[in-house]
Formats: sequence, structure tokens, C-alpha cells
Amino acid sequence: MRTLFFILTFVLVVAAVTSAKGADTNTVSSTVVTNNTPSTANAPSVVVNNSDICKTAASTAVQTQILGLATGITITDENCERIKLSRSLYSMGMKVAAVSTLCADPRVFDSMWMAGTYCPYMGAIGEDARKGWEQNPDLVPAGSRVFGKIELTQEDVKEINNDEFAKFIMAAMALYIGFPILF
Repeated sequence: MRTLFFILTFVLVVAAVTSAKGADTNTVSSTVVTNNTPSTANAPSVVVNNSDICKTAASTAVQTQILGLATGITITDENCERIKLSRSLYSMGMKVAAVSTLCADPRVFDSMWMAGTYCPYMGAIGEDARKGWEQNPDLVPAGSRVFGKIELTQEDVKEINNDEFAKFIMAAMALYIGFPILF
């Protein structure tokens, strides 16, 4: 038992001395430069305080090791503008003009048509307006579902598919060489 104790003690001492000696021979020398801070692209703040202007703000920034870009824009909400114009016309007593302003939106045009209260056509209302729209379907707001969906020809479908494929290839090439591109 005593010999076993001496053997274990000897093994532990040898292991401790060997590992301590190994750590002494592994020295690393390096220089850390702390005077160059990385550049940063900060997204600008675009402030839109007035709720009466029908605009929203968007900003973004991208930073790489070499180049930083930041931009900000305002986006006009055309539906908000249409509603405000319609309210203004209605408050001035021009009810037909107010409804005509709203009817420029294909969703409003379709809902009015389906309800049987046709959008005014060149000053005509009611059944006269319906006849006017049916005789001149080219004046119907683009995107109206009542006057038929636009059918795509095979050539149009191929062109759309080619455009999507080209965007995919460009994005893949950009990511491959390391440049982020936003579509």
C-alpha cells in the first residue's frame, strides 16, 4: 500500500512539472493596434411630423470593410392623397367629383359596380354612367376585376420568367464575389 502511494505521488509530481514546463515554452508575442476604429454607416433619420402630408419615411445603411452607404427617402401614399382630395371635394359640396376621385382606385370602382351604384362617367351617374363605362372600357381604372383580368400571352410569361432568372443570377454572382445587392 505504501509503495502504491509513492508511485502515485511520483506520477503526479512528474505530470505537474512536465505540464508547467510545456506552458513556459509556449509564448506568443503580438501587437494590438487600438487607434483605428472601424467606420460605421449610420442610417439618417427622416422626420415626417405632419400627418396631413400622406408621406412615410424610410432609411437604411450598409457598411462593409471598405465602403459605407446610407440613404433616406420619403414615400408618398397615393391612397391617402386620394382620400384627402375626396374629403376636400365633398366638403365643398362637390359630391359627384368626390366619388369620381375615389373611383380612380380599381378596388373602389369594382365595389361600386358590384353594388349597382356605378362610378360617375363624364358627369353621368346611374345607368347612364354604366352605359358609358361599358362603351369605353379602356377608361376603366387599371386593375379592375369587373372588366376582366388581363390575360398574359405565352411570350409575356416567358419574358417575366427570364427577368426573374436574370435577377437570380445577378444576386448569386454578387453574393459569390462578396457584394451584397438589395433588389
